[in-house]
Amino acid sequence: MSLREAARTIFDAALRAGDVTPLVRTALEDVRLPPRGRVLVVGAGKASGAMAATVEAALGERIADGLVVVKDGYRADTRCIRIVEAGHPVPDARGEAAAREIRALAESAGADDLLLVLVSGGGSALTPAPVPPITLADKQAMTRLMLAAGANINQLNAVRKHCSLLKGGQLARAAAPARVHALLLSDVVGDPLDVIASGPTAPDVSTFAEALEILDRFELRGRAPATIVDRLERGARGLIPETPKPDDPVFGRVTNTVIGNNRLVVDAAAAQAVALGYGPHLLTRSLEGEARDVAARLVGLARETREGRGPAAAPACLIAGGETTVTVRGRGLGGRCQEFALAAALALEGEAGVVALAAGTDGTDGPTTAAGAVADGETAPRAREHGIDPRVALAENDSNPVFAALGDLVTTGPTNTNLLDLYLLLVEPRRS
Repeated sequence: MSLREAARTIFDAALRAGDVTPLVRTALEDVRLPPRGRVLVVGAGKASGAMAATVEAALGERIADGLVVVKDGYRADTRCIRIVEAGHPVPDARGEAAAREIRALAESAGADDLLLVLVSGGGSALTPAPVPPITLADKQAMTRLMLAAGANINQLNAVRKHCSLLKGGQLARAAAPARVHALLLSDVVGDPLDVIASGPTAPDVSTFAEALEILDRFELRGRAPATIVDRLERGARGLIPETPKPDDPVFGRVTNTVIGNNRLVVDAAAAQAVALGYGPHLLTRSLEGEARDVAARLVGLARETREGRGPAAAPACLIAGGETTVTVRGRGLGGRCQEFALAAALALEGEAGVVALAAGTDGTDGPTTAAGAVADGETAPRAREHGIDPRVALAENDSNPVFAALGDLVTTGPTNTNLLDLYLLLVEPRRS
């Protein structure tokens, strides 16, 4: 088996570990159903359709009503829980309408009812519920600006929560006095409850002032929609009530349970590496930073490993889990994993015995249909043979066409899970 084949085999094993069906089934064992009241199911996220199908199979007729919002293409077969597709990463009108329905369902719950909430990555963009006079177009523009500036998910969600009727614990507030039990798949480093899908059922530790500081950090206050800037400024001055904080009594009947995270896929990758004869070495479970900078750093570790002075003995599989960011300066097409792979290809040029694979467990990397890409020391020369200058492509954030031309995209289709990204570097020992 070649290094490339081994890398893909390891990634596929990691994906299987993120299958939501057994995770949800196990979690439901700890969910106390109401003896008299209704069970209402709501949710949002790339994996929430698959989660809903599992819940419906387990609870059947106990479910009185339900609505879950998923990204286009991430549908699941359900009967009583409605599945709605909506836009991601930029929210759209379908998501806005679904968010209103979810809020109405939550508000209909009584003290004897249970609101079961199914949350996974992507849920924040899929359920835009802007506070008037903020419009959906304002939120769309804000999302695009922040993504292009390189804001990470924590920063993006801090702003979203303070412009929303659902996020930042406000779904839990809408459901009171009903009991709320949320099952969460984490796509965020460290699994902070208030950041996963912007924490609709979790206390919000961020503030209006912090959201405003984030805009200033990326020099966006002068470019952001005026309605959003005005709300954040008024909130920072104390003129608007804050999102519910940890001491809010609304959380007395709320349970939040993380049922899966990046640890699952990282551990599965390590186990598969061992089975293939590669010594696994975990670099980090919390990888962050600019994709191209992270690629250069990890390639350096791989090169040191091949020379016998790295963090592991070759043959080795260096593993990192997390989520990098991309500051968009060009007008190309790609995502953080493909940009990582293209930067890795340039750093690896002329180097034999090392392969890098970066891919998202959700199956989509940025606004593309690929999960990521694979690269080695021959990637850059092969690109030039196809008439593509890889350095120009990287400068233009145009990684997707490079790997598409080379046949080196990692394509999975919708995976119905979302547990951050996986970064693999397979290293053979240097031949003397």
